[in-house]
Amino acid sequence: MSLHVVVGAGPVGSAAALLLAERGADVRLLTRSGSGPEHPRIARIRVDATDAAALAAQCAGATAIHHCAGLEYARWATGFPPLIHAAISAAEASGALLLTVGNLYGYGEFDGPVDESHPLRPNSAKGRVRADLWNEALTAHREGRIRTAEVRGSDYLGAGANSTFTAVVLPAVTAGKAALFPGDPDAPHSWTAIEDVARTLAAVADDESSWGRAWHVPTATPLSVRALADLTANLTGASPARVRRMPSAVLWAAGLFNSDAREIRELRYQFDRPFVVDSTAATKQFGIEPLPTRDALQATLEARNPARN
Repeated sequence: MSLHVVVGAGPVGSAAALLLAERGADVRLLTRSGSGPEHPRIARIRVDATDAAALAAQCAGATAIHHCAGLEYARWATGFPPLIHAAISAAEASGALLLTVGNLYGYGEFDGPVDESHPLRPNSAKGRVRADLWNEALTAHREGRIRTAEVRGSDYLGAGANSTFTAVVLPAVTAGKAALFPGDPDAPHSWTAIEDVARTLAAVADDESSWGRAWHVPTATPLSVRALADLTANLTGASPARVRRMPSAVLWAAGLFNSDAREIRELRYQFDRPFVVDSTAATKQFGIEPLPTRDALQATLEARNPARN
């Protein structure tokens, strides 16, 4: 019986833990609070994942460490390095495969669909954090100290998804109000289903030939924010969606009082132009077809309003 350690019980960590448990694996789900989904094969354990010794103790005998911890934007620069450094140390001590959940920020701006061969050229503080930490893990892999791989997706849809769309546009549309979006609402944009992130993590863990590189989560055909808002209105029976571009001055003013708005400023490039992920490599390697965007959005809505189920 395999043992998998999942760090973090956010949307991705919870989905990964449940998927692994349902496949018959024993799962240790590590959080500071001991939270997470209930399942007979999931042991929810309170652990400070920045404590390398404590983390290594929990990873002893594990097949893989799925590092799914998430942080508020404002804490990325100070919070992620100790988490990943401890994870690398735990992987080295235990021999477990280290799988990290990343994103597309490390690529910076790009033209056309981006695949895993694109160089990491971050143009934001958050992108530099993700790129630097992946490079550290990859260096440790190439030196033979650990085995690792990274799974990257675009903005999430699914139960518990948190993105600019779910924070700004979705609540307005479901309430029948106009939404101001900090970018071009008509630019094509990729949306990754949380369920597919979990499926990709499990697939990479099972395939030794896939280690030592990054993989893009199989992701559905891109859809603009306006089109996604229209789909939201259709699924909820709300009035027709109204989405307008947020003036730069409004975003900057909001950032004076709201930390989330302030942190979004440097990421606005992701919504000012097409932001499309090429995930054909993972689909070919693992045979994973992405969840339709409609289904992922439905899961997002149902989790936000269980009474609709």
